[in-house]
Amino acid sequence: MNDVSNCPNRWRIAIFGTLLQVCLGTVYAWSFFQKPLVSTYGWSNSQVAWTFSTAICCLGLAAAWGGMNLSKSGPRKLAMAGGLIFGAGYLVAALALKIHSLSLLYIGYGVIGGAGLGLGYVTPVATVAKWFPDKKGFVTGMVVMGFGFGALVMSKVIAPVLMTAFDNNLVQVFFWIGIVMLVLTLPAGYNLTNPPEDFVPEGYTPPANESPGQGINGKTPTGRQCILSGKFFMMWMILTCNVSAGIMFIGFQSPMIQNLLRDTYAAKYPDPAALTAALAAAGATLIAISSIFNGVGRFFWGTLSDRVGRTQAFRLLVGSQIAIFIALIFIKSPWIFSALVCYVLLCYGGGFGAMPAFVLDVFGPVQMPVVYGVILTGWSAGGIIGPQLAAIIRDRFPANPGVYTYAGGAILLAVGFLFSLALSDKPFAFKAQDKTSGERISLP
Repeated sequence: MNDVSNCPNRWRIAIFGTLLQVCLGTVYAWSFFQKPLVSTYGWSNSQVAWTFSTAICCLGLAAAWGGMNLSKSGPRKLAMAGGLIFGAGYLVAALALKIHSLSLLYIGYGVIGGAGLGLGYVTPVATVAKWFPDKKGFVTGMVVMGFGFGALVMSKVIAPVLMTAFDNNLVQVFFWIGIVMLVLTLPAGYNLTNPPEDFVPEGYTPPANESPGQGINGKTPTGRQCILSGKFFMMWMILTCNVSAGIMFIGFQSPMIQNLLRDTYAAKYPDPAALTAALAAAGATLIAISSIFNGVGRFFWGTLSDRVGRTQAFRLLVGSQIAIFIALIFIKSPWIFSALVCYVLLCYGGGFGAMPAFVLDVFGPVQMPVVYGVILTGWSAGGIIGPQLAAIIRDRFPANPGVYTYAGGAILLAVGFLFSLALSDKPFAFKAQDKTSGERISLP
């Protein structure tokens, strides 16, 4: 077997995978553009939010396709294709804004950009998991942590610099973001490769029921068996509910904090232009800070799941948020609101940090890319449910949207928590055909 001394680049691969995730994670700064797009083009909150929802929906669908084809295409080709398509999505979005076409914005940023997101996202996660069987929760948490930090990079560096440089011209801003994404994602994707099939890190002993390149007890379930199982459905539902609740804030945290600060800031900034700028800066700051929690949460919960178990980690991160969402109904302080949003984003990111290792433990390494890719369709569903629920509430109940939004989030999380109670960390028991007798046996 190969040991780690013969494969010195596994940490380099993890770093490039993290860099790719940082670039893709800039999608989480969408709320930075939500209000400028509404005010500049006269579209409603719901109409603009559909751009983000479409991107997340297509992310999950493309990730499912990418997971199924990763072994055939290889990580380098798939990751570079994802980066290329993601950057192209920004360029098409810039054209859409230039001609004031909402439908083309959906196609560019939503469909094209979202497809690039999905292909790019699933590849480094599945690839580094193969290099680090000894640190599954740790390293997959580290890689997807980069995705959470993407919003920080966008909201505090890329977007403000470009908005200033081009005098808030959104067409130019989106165009140059696309160029930046192409320059960064293509080299990162090029450096992603698979380990040798029999790779085992030095000092690591695989569990007795698992061998490198094989499934449980040397047997491998089919992708169909995994995806149609009850375990898969429950894991999918937990991810969907957690995404739906958390992504409400990702899409609308900037407008929410601006509403809470408006009266206070109005006294400090009597000039309307200065008031608008100050509120936008406050919104960008919350995006940046919460994105840190989003990123750290992926690493924290992924690592914690190595210690307390995958199911227990999900029960903690989903269950604790129910109380947070109920508390948000009564919170009027922008500072307490910001702190609670940061915790929600810590748990939101945590779901993505713990899920790859959960899939590995339950379904085994062979089907991991397929199962993990398909389970990310829960991200697609949550990307529609969460932002659209928040947007519809804001449009229909503009005077007090928070109560309905937070109550809806608490209900979604309660559903996810109930599913987590029915789950366990045990590997998937599936039916295998005994080729000598023809008898069907249950494994493990």
